[in-house]
Amino acid sequence: MLEKKVCMVGAPGVGKTSLVRRFVESVFSERYHSTIGVKVDKKVVAVDGRELGLVLWDLEGADELTPLSLAYFRGAAGYLLVVDGTRATTLEAARELRDATEAQLGSLPHLVLLNKTDLPDAWAVGDGAILAGAGADVRRTSAKTGSGVEEAFLALGARLLG
Repeated sequence: MLEKKVCMVGAPGVGKTSLVRRFVESVFSERYHSTIGVKVDKKVVAVDGRELGLVLWDLEGADELTPLSLAYFRGAAGYLLVVDGTRATTLEAARELRDATEAQLGSLPHLVLLNKTDLPDAWAVGDGAILAGAGADVRRTSAKTGSGVEEAFLALGARLLG
């Protein structure tokens, strides 16, 4: 079985840990726990008839890359860049994180996840055009309801095998 390291990246509180828990354990908790450093989980999935082990590195939330967060990226095959759809400031932070990642590591397969679609009345980021315009695959997810979560991880998995 092939294994690929995937980093979860985004500002604090965007839902990175919740997305990983929803994908790996099929659960959601309303309690907010800030990730300190990194938490690693793994899930084996079938992508295009092939078995793929996704090793998910849930990085602590940051608005910019630090030497430590760059070290966590070592060996990563790709990443999921998470935006809180209810906080427009996280969209700009995501753009800056993506640009810094590409400047330091080159172009890695990635998807942008506009998370928290279960809160339509609080939606503040539109369709993520600031990131989509740069050729990013932008998807809407909800860690709370599970909407779009499995599909997003599998789409990145397909890119990692492609």
